[in-house]
Amino acid sequence: MSEIKLAAEARTEFGKGAARRIRRADKIPAVLYGHGSDPVHVTLPGHETMMALKHSNALFSIDIEGRAQLAIAKDVQRDPVKGVIEHVDLLIVSKGEKVAVDVPVHVVGESAPGTIHLVDLQTLAIEAEATHLPEWIEVSIDGMEAGTSVTAGDVSLPQGSTLTADPELVVVSISLPQAEEPSEDATAEEGDEATAGTAAE
Repeated sequence: MSEIKLAAEARTEFGKGAARRIRRADKIPAVLYGHGSDPVHVTLPGHETMMALKHSNALFSIDIEGRAQLAIAKDVQRDPVKGVIEHVDLLIVSKGEKVAVDVPVHVVGESAPGTIHLVDLQTLAIEAEATHLPEWIEVSIDGMEAGTSVTAGDVSLPQGSTLTADPELVVVSISLPQAEEPSEDATAEEGDEATAGTAAE
């Protein structure tokens, strides 16, 4: 996907109190780091950043006082209760550079009738060009029978991407639905009924 442009402001206030004030102003504290440079603390526009982060491995063009810097989000801290974004770590990248990222797995297709699929690996670790990071990786299970599985090494990666995860890791497995076993209470009730029937005889 194309670069997402965000206008950032240099941040001079630090600490929890400053972070709360920033968030109340509908902005998000962030830090830019990488390429051997000193970390740059900034604030990002709240709504635009939140919408941009809905895209996995989005490429940002961060404008700081008229100077654009390419970056990707390496860590997003959220409030565990409210889910709001509290802080973003941005890794500086450059065109042509390869970076390691985790890419979400999207299962497509339908396995054989009567079977179910289980996603054992939600993301795949790959290396790709910073300006061509895939948002997701499709894994097809079309027509697969029970007992089969797709490993990381079986997955077709986008051009220019290389797998860094263990190729033997199972990504998706196909199986038959498990028959529901009777609960202990139900088994006990059946035993009581059988005992009562015997006593009546």
